[in-house]
Amino acid sequence: MTAAPAAAPLVSADFRLALGAFSLEFALEMQQETVVIFGPSGSGKSITLRAIAGLLRPDTGRIDIQGASMFDAARGVDVAPHLRPAAWVPQDLGLFPHLSVMENVLFGMPAAPDRERRARALLALTGVEALASRRPRTISGGQAQRVALARALARETPLLLLDEPFSALDEAIRDGLRRELRRLRRDLGRGAIFVTHDLREAYLLADRLVVLVDGRVRQSGPPDEPFLRPADREVATLMGFRNVYRAEVVAHGPDSVEVDFGGRRWRAASWAGEHAPPVGAAVDVGIRAERVALRRVPASEVESPNGVSATLVEDDGYGLHHLLRFQAPGDLSVEVDLPARPYSVLGVDAQREWTLELAPEDLHVMPATRSA
Repeated sequence: MTAAPAAAPLVSADFRLALGAFSLEFALEMQQETVVIFGPSGSGKSITLRAIAGLLRPDTGRIDIQGASMFDAARGVDVAPHLRPAAWVPQDLGLFPHLSVMENVLFGMPAAPDRERRARALLALTGVEALASRRPRTISGGQAQRVALARALARETPLLLLDEPFSALDEAIRDGLRRELRRLRRDLGRGAIFVTHDLREAYLLADRLVVLVDGRVRQSGPPDEPFLRPADREVATLMGFRNVYRAEVVAHGPDSVEVDFGGRRWRAASWAGEHAPPVGAAVDVGIRAERVALRRVPASEVESPNGVSATLVEDDGYGLHHLLRFQAPGDLSVEVDLPARPYSVLGVDAQREWTLELAPEDLHVMPATRSA
């Protein structure tokens, strides 16, 4: 019996685009999932989204949606934005100020006898049905975001393109809209590409996280991959790693490598890439501040091979967390992010000398960058 052919990816793209001195190289294959493109300002996130939407023309390459060619430089294909099966929500939302909320949603819908009923259903789905007769200038920012989502959903396309749509909102409203977006995508079975430079937002929304730096994809995978196992020092820094050190691989174990950092030896059980770096390789070694554990016992009594005796030199409390900085012999500085409850239970404010435990599974090894 012949197996059925595999379904085409929702999006398959591989293109290059230059704008002045900036160049972008982007490749992606996705199914009905939420792909978050994350990176610093100027990394090419919005340019990528606009190219997929058809608002910018790449110089070379191709873009397919549901197996149909939307752009192909070699064949001269360039489908107009309004004919692509994708709905775009720009940063400024793009609501028409002279139209009511209902009219904004109806604007993107094809003519049909039941279009007003469907538009009202979408407003109800996004929680703004009561605002149907209002103009955009008379509603709040969070309500406008919901209207923009409803208008995008009205096109009934398989793909949503969202360009930092929550960036101008306060955290409480953003949190509610993130939950709403996850629910809508799940209930309606749409795929979404979401652009953000907010790390927490990227982690909360992504089925897959694409890290874009200087117009190049540096890492792509489930959120835990770049978050816990970044490809290099720059990705680690973007992912919030506060502790990254230059070291050298000195030995291999069955499931770990031993690294030397200024005469201090640590065992690490996580590394970038499929294979552990060879003995003698220069590497960057990192651990998240949230993963460093505080111990009252001497370093020699800690079960982990990576116990460090250190002195607390800075204690910055911010709401529910404390960011602690420790100094150890050999000019080693380690930052620890500790929730307020463990901080209080351990009595951190009453003690200066501690043992830090850097578990091998949390110590991550990456190829060394040119600058440390």
